[in-house]
Amino acid sequence: MLKIINIIGARPQFIKYFPVSKAISKFNQEHGEQIKDVLIHTGQHYDYNMSRVFFDELGLRTPDYHLEVGSADHGVQTADILIKTETVLQKVKPNWVVVYGDTNSTLGGALAAAKLNIPIAHVEAGLRSFNRRMPEEINRICTDRISSLLFCPSYNAINLLKKEGFYIKNSQDSNLDLCIQTALFTGDVMYDLFLYASEIAQSRSSVLKSLKLEYEQYCLLTCHRAENTNNHPRFKDIIKFVNKIAKEIVVVFPVHPRIQKNLESELRELSPNVRQINPVSYFQLIHLLNASRFVLTDSGGLQKEAMWSKKPCITLRDETEWMETIEAGWNVLWQNFTGLESFRKENVQPYGDGEAAERIVNILMMDIKP
Repeated sequence: MLKIINIIGARPQFIKYFPVSKAISKFNQEHGEQIKDVLIHTGQHYDYNMSRVFFDELGLRTPDYHLEVGSADHGVQTADILIKTETVLQKVKPNWVVVYGDTNSTLGGALAAAKLNIPIAHVEAGLRSFNRRMPEEINRICTDRISSLLFCPSYNAINLLKKEGFYIKNSQDSNLDLCIQTALFTGDVMYDLFLYASEIAQSRSSVLKSLKLEYEQYCLLTCHRAENTNNHPRFKDIIKFVNKIAKEIVVVFPVHPRIQKNLESELRELSPNVRQINPVSYFQLIHLLNASRFVLTDSGGLQKEAMWSKKPCITLRDETEWMETIEAGWNVLWQNFTGLESFRKENVQPYGDGEAAERIVNILMMDIKP
C-alpha cells in the first residue's frame, strides 16, 4: 500500500487538499484500498472561522495529526512545523509527502521530508511573483527546489520552471525519474473544487439573504497578505482606494482575524458603505463572489475564482503570480485600474480541465522509485 502524508495548515490548503482527498477516495473505490491517506494539520490557522469551519463544510475528515503550532513569527512557526512534522514522518514512514501552495506549513513540512530523504510532491508549483520581500515567494522557491515532483497549475508555471532548469515531462508519461526533479502540468486543483462548489453554493448558502444583498449591487473585498496588513501606510492607501470605490457601490468585506486584531484603528477609517463582516466559509465566499459585480482582493485564489465566475478583479498588489488572469483581461493590478469598462474579459481556461486532482493521484501511484 502506498502511504501518502498530506500536510495542510492554512485556509487555502484546506481548499486545495479537498479535491485530492476525493480523488484518493475514488481511486481506492475503483482499484481497492491501495492508498493510505495520512493527514497532518499543522495548526497554522487555528481560528474556527479560518480552520474548523472549512473541515465541517467540505466534509474533510479529522486530521490524523494536529500539530497545534498556532501563531508565531515566520522563523519560529516554520521551525515548529519542521520539528513536529519530522516526528510524525519518522513514525509513519510515508512513500510521499504532499505539500500545497506557499505557506509556512508548505516549507516546514517539505524541509522535514527532505531531511529524511522522503520524496516530496508540491501541488501548485512553479509560481513566481519575483518579489523576494514576500514570505510566500521564499516558501514556494525553496519548496520547489527540494521537491521531486512539481505539479504545475498552468503552462506559465511550467515555462518558469523550465527557465530555472527543471526537467519538464508530460503528465501522461509513466517513465518518470525521481533522480531528476520533474515538473508536470496537471491543471489547478482549485478549479476542480470551484466546479464542484459552484453547483451547490447557491443552494447551500444563505449569506446574501442574511446580509440583505442584491445580485450585482455590491463588490467583494478580501485583504490578508502580510505585504498589505503589516505595512500600515500601505494599508491606509488601500483604505483610501476602497473608500473611493465605496462612493459608487456597497463593498462587502469579510475581515481577516489578523486585521481585526492589529489594524482596528485603521478599519474605523473605512467608509460606512463598506460592510465589515466576519470571515465566511468557502461556499459562502463562492456565493458572494458569484453574485457580486466585481472583486477587490490580494488573494491569489480569488483572482482565479473571479475569472472562473466571470467577474472583473482588481488585485491589491503590485504584482501577481497568476499572470494568466491579467493576460485574459479579467484581472488588473490596482495601480493600473482605470475603470470597469477597461476589462477585456476573454473566454479562456488556462488552468486545466477540472481533473487535476485525479491526475495528481494517478501520477503518485505510478511504479516509480526515487
